[in-house]
Amino acid sequence: MTEGLTRQAIALKEWAVSVKALYDGEQIIVMRKGGIIEETRDFQLLSQSFYLMPAYEHQRKELLKEEYRDGMDETLREWSPEADTIKLSAYAEVERDIEITDQETLDKLRDTHIWTDTFAEERLKWKKKNPLHLLLLRVYKLEQPVYAPMRPTYSGCKSWVRIEDEIAEPAMKPVLTQEQFDIEVDRILSALGR
Repeated sequence: MTEGLTRQAIALKEWAVSVKALYDGEQIIVMRKGGIIEETRDFQLLSQSFYLMPAYEHQRKELLKEEYRDGMDETLREWSPEADTIKLSAYAEVERDIEITDQETLDKLRDTHIWTDTFAEERLKWKKKNPLHLLLLRVYKLEQPVYAPMRPTYSGCKSWVRIEDEIAEPAMKPVLTQEQFDIEVDRILSALGR
């Protein structure tokens, strides 16, 4: 990316604790079915690259593996429901969008993410006719966080947010080296038998 350019941006909303795990290099995946108020009623990949927008309201500690639960507390300490800005610290590019339709396949991924089996199972079963999208993400840390004005349109259970204000494209660096990232992708694809 060229630093200093401005553009209208898009963001994928994800639990703040999941954004933290991506930012910290603890996982490279997100699981999507679509938000409750999704315009299309299911998940669609609107962009191959996007900011990761932390969502705080619907996080559930019991759906995180024990060793990641403190991370949720950490994200909540830095959040205020009355905040007039939203902090964006991470950017992602989609390496793969893999559709999962059965529990057996999903179970093969349990060692690649921070969520419990219950979380993964709930995601798969919700909107049962639709596949679960497993996005493999190449994540970047913004060298300086972007603070975008909080808008009412950003609220609600939806996957995508178009950031209404133009923001300068920040300098960023990958969370994982190319070698580390390739190892993680291979580990996931091997677990899936691909």
